Amino acid sequence: MFGLTTFEDLVQIPPHGLVNNKITRQDLEDRINEKYSNKVVQKVGLCICMYDLLKTSDGLIGHGNGNVNVNVQFRMIVFRPFKNEIVTGRITKCNPEGIRISMRFFDDIFVPATMLFEGVYYDADEKTWIWPMEEEDVDDLFLDAGEIVNFRVESEKWNDQAPAAPKARSQGEPEPNPAVADKVPYSIEGSMTEPGLGGVHWW
Repeated sequence: MFGLTTFEDLVQIPPHGLVNNKITRQDLEDRINEKYSNKVVQKVGLCICMYDLLKTSDGLIGHGNGNVNVNVQFRMIVFRPFKNEIVTGRITKCNPEGIRISMRFFDDIFVPATMLFEGVYYDADEKTWIWPMEEEDVDDLFLDAGEIVNFRVESEKWNDQAPAAPKARSQGEPEPNPAVADKVPYSIEGSMTEPGLGGVHWW
């Protein structure tokens, strides 16, 4: 689920950020975390925080602004679960399309209705998914908002967040809906179809 990924980048420290005209390790770490922490890097994952600093170059003063430029090599702790990994999260929302799950630091997890246990159905009044039990003396099982669940990672989706040039619109054409156009950079699709998955307290 978590791993270490090596990056190389150029860190710029403004003159007022220098301590006694020297570059400190803390300065570099702060700049790296500011740029990468809680950011998604395409095909890499969600960066959590810097793990360690591997290499640094001598600082060179840039022309015009006085910034000190330092080439750095460092490792970040990255969240990216592998396919078929069993992960635990909390249900945030249920709708007819499926179930939304959060891991507190990562919310873009979805289990579609087609990847739930066979026989489950959606209760629109209660806004929950129900798995009826065949045995008469066993209560039905519920997938409610707030429930802690296990799910299997099936696939991941990436959306490049690089800015694109605005498209020309013909006269009378409505403005694009930002809710539709704005896609998350990284999302996970999961499943609950096997024993051990679904509500943690079930098993």
